[in-house]
Amino acid sequence: MGTLQFNNTFFSKVTFTIVFLLFGIGNIQAQMGCTDSQANNYDPTATQNDGSCTYDPVNVSTTNTYPLDAILSETSGLIYWDDNLWTQNDNSDTNLYALNPSDGAILNSISLDPEINKDWEEISQDEDYVYVGDFGNNVNGNRTDLRILRVSKSSIVAGTPQIDIINFAYEDQIDFTPTGANNTDYDCEAFIIADEAIFLFTKQWVSNETRIYKLPKTPGTYQAALQDTYAINGLVTGAVYKKNEQLIALSGYSNFLQPFVFLLYDYTEEDFFGANKRKLEINLPFHQVEGITTDDGLNYFITNEKYTATGTTQQLHTLNLTEYLEEYLNVIAFEESDQFKIFPNPATSIIEIRSNMSSFPITYTIVDSAAKKVKEGTLNGQNSSIDISELSVGNYIFQLGKETINSFRVIKR
Repeated sequence: MGTLQFNNTFFSKVTFTIVFLLFGIGNIQAQMGCTDSQANNYDPTATQNDGSCTYDPVNVSTTNTYPLDAILSETSGLIYWDDNLWTQNDNSDTNLYALNPSDGAILNSISLDPEINKDWEEISQDEDYVYVGDFGNNVNGNRTDLRILRVSKSSIVAGTPQIDIINFAYEDQIDFTPTGANNTDYDCEAFIIADEAIFLFTKQWVSNETRIYKLPKTPGTYQAALQDTYAINGLVTGAVYKKNEQLIALSGYSNFLQPFVFLLYDYTEEDFFGANKRKLEINLPFHQVEGITTDDGLNYFITNEKYTATGTTQQLHTLNLTEYLEEYLNVIAFEESDQFKIFPNPATSIIEIRSNMSSFPITYTIVDSAAKKVKEGTLNGQNSSIDISELSVGNYIFQLGKETINSFRVIKR
């Protein structure tokens, strides 16, 4: 997977958090609230996300669209591995296909014969394996042979795939009466691999919710344990997971084929629905989006399968979600080290200071772009607010003692 890159745009981003390595590790007393500055109910005093953030509806456009080969008319999953995209069909095709991320052209195919493709609806990965989800269940909702194929990456590279099987059933499904097409809440088209476990995100045709189930990622036969449910108001079709960034992006569409990306981020451990939950609708009406992946957490690839009724052909699309995730991802990347935070930036009347310093008080100074001191004071604890309402519009330097922390900007609304 790629490494998040930083550039000057980060330091000019509206309402962002700057985190710098300054002092040793200390303890910050948690104050619960919405910590996402892009949310309607952002609380600048909150130090721990409580999952309460709400957002205005957003519609995003693709940055590029590429046609896919006719053989991929039922492309149904997507991963980014070894600088290529990989996908699979959800019909009888038993191949994995490597695609060029630049144009979607097929670069290679690997057969998983003699395995049978009953309904391969998703592809996922960890460091050592590719996982293929043969768990599509929308025909009658009564499959008793749900499974995930685990294929070692080294064997794929060698051209001789070595395959293990993970069999499972939903622990709470007790009725296997045929439901008819697209009339079950026990369908699944999305999963992630997190540490030693698989997490399934169900596609619930009846309730339009999604449930999370957990099972081991090692070969065997298991009961998938129900973890959580969320009213996503749509049909989930794909997932991509960024462990270090505490970020999951789900793809899906509404009953009227309005595709979306649903972002889960800033959660704690496996509480994926416990923090930020943000839906971004995609300007691709009547596209049955089935797969999603990313390398850097900012730029995404999505695929849609052919949908004859609307004349939509199979395609690869790119999405740039920098506007929605750059602030968060930059904060997460910096927070892997010791911390010092100044936000928001730009600011209007108040800046918030949070640090892991263990020794107080400490003197701060603010100087303007002409190096003139315009404000000074004392920080008395790890969480402080500074009134800057008297400062004019412009750029300023924040200093602790004699150490320059960084610049911030004052704007007037």
